[in-house]
Amino acid sequence: MLKFITAVLTSLTTGSIYALMSTALVLVWRSTRVINFAQAGQAVLTTYIGYEVIVRSGSYWVGLIMAIVAGAVIGAAIDRFFMRPIFKRITTGPIVMIAPVVATLGLLGIVQAIIGFKWGLTYQTIAAPVSTDGYRIFGSVIAFSPFNLMVLVCVTITMLLLTLLFQKTNLGLALRASAHSPEIAKLSGIKVDGIRTLGWALAGAAGGLAGMLFVPSTYLYPNAMDVLLVFGFIAAVIGGLDSLFGAVAGAMVLGFAINFTTSYVSSRLVFPTAFIILILVLLIKPAGIFSNKKGRRD
Repeated sequence: MLKFITAVLTSLTTGSIYALMSTALVLVWRSTRVINFAQAGQAVLTTYIGYEVIVRSGSYWVGLIMAIVAGAVIGAAIDRFFMRPIFKRITTGPIVMIAPVVATLGLLGIVQAIIGFKWGLTYQTIAAPVSTDGYRIFGSVIAFSPFNLMVLVCVTITMLLLTLLFQKTNLGLALRASAHSPEIAKLSGIKVDGIRTLGWALAGAAGGLAGMLFVPSTYLYPNAMDVLLVFGFIAAVIGGLDSLFGAVAGAMVLGFAINFTTSYVSSRLVFPTAFIILILVLLIKPAGIFSNKKGRRD
C-alpha cells in the first residue's frame, strides 16, 4: 500500500513538470505550427539566470520570479527577431514546414553553446526553498516531500491561470483566434504577429518555471533540460498538440505510466515505457488521445 501511495504521489509531481514543458510546446505549436525544440535551451538559459539571481540575492523566490520573467522576454525576442523574419522570407513550398523546425534545432545548439561558454560544463545545484525530506506515513518515509508538494501547487496555479486567460479574457480569445484562423483574425482587427509573440512569451515563462522547479531535484548544466524536452514533447503528442488540456492530461498519463513501470517492473524502463506509449497512441489515435477534430479544446 505504501509503495502504491508513493508511486501515485511521485507520478503527480513528475507529470506536473512534464506538463509545464508540454504546455510550452503546445503554446508555440498552436500559434505557429512549429515544434520549438529550442525550448530546452531557453529553459536552461532562464534557469541559469535564476541561479545567478539566487547566488546574488540569496532568495530562491526572487530567482524563480526572474527566471519566469527572463523566459517570457527571451521567448518574445526569439519570435520577434528570429522566427518572424524566417516566416516572412519563406512563403511557399515544403520548406515552409521544415525550415522553422530546423531553425529551432540550430537555435538550441547556439543557446547551449552560449551557456557552456558563460557558465562552463560543470554541474551546479539550486537548493530547494523548502524541505526535500520525504513525509512520514505509517511510520515509513515516502519519496514525496514538501518540495514535491510545492511543485504540484505551483503547476496547478499556473494551469488555472492559463485556463482563465484562454477561456475568460478577450486576450485569450485573441490568442485562440490567431492560432485557429490567423487570416480571419487579421480581418477582425487582431494584431496576429503581436499575439503570436505573446504566445512565445507565455511558452518561455512556462519553460523558466519548469526549469526552476525541476533543477532542485537534479543538477543544472547546459543539457539539463534535454530529457525534459523529450518527455514534454511525447506528452504533448499523447494528449494532442492543439489542446492545452491534452498537454496536461498527456503529461499525467506519461508520468503515471513511467513511475508505475519503474516502481513495479524495472527502473531501466523509463525511456522504453515513454516511447511504447507514444507509438501506441500514434497507431490508435495519431491526433492525440484528447484531441477534438470538431473543435479546439483549450
